[in-house]
Amino acid sequence: MKQPKTISIIVATDENYAIGKNNELLCHLPNDLKYFKKVTKGHTVIMGQRTFESLPNGALPNRKNIVLTFDKDVRFPGCIMAYSIEDALRHCEGEQEVFFIGGGQVYKTAFEFADRLYITRIHHQFEGADTFFPEIKSSEWLLTQQEKHKADEKHAHDYTFLVYERKK
Repeated sequence: MKQPKTISIIVATDENYAIGKNNELLCHLPNDLKYFKKVTKGHTVIMGQRTFESLPNGALPNRKNIVLTFDKDVRFPGCIMAYSIEDALRHCEGEQEVFFIGGGQVYKTAFEFADRLYITRIHHQFEGADTFFPEIKSSEWLLTQQEKHKADEKHAHDYTFLVYERKK
């Protein structure tokens, strides 16, 4: 199998690597949604079934959508169904970059395959979070980009867009 050139993960986490609570995002950051759209547009996005079901309008436009599920009977319009990370990646052979977009279990499983991480670090610690992203260790990952943003009328917390590359 010819892997995609770059396997990426894109996620928003708080200071403790929390990513969600009750199958929802921790907070609403409009600029993070714009960043997500800009980075993933024109690429393949791979997500778990619950993440897909949480999308307000179904399959994300201008992207190939792959949904990971254990249920071989489930189908979603505009999506390719896959039954493992390897199965999902077979649908992406030869692509430049693909993105794992959640949820928690998908991130944990995909983390070992990832070459690049796009992290929106929310500078806050949310109470009651129940889903977490794996810790990013400086011995394994190199920070290559950083763009800081202050809280404003649309964003309750400071946040930073970070890009990490796996050390070879």
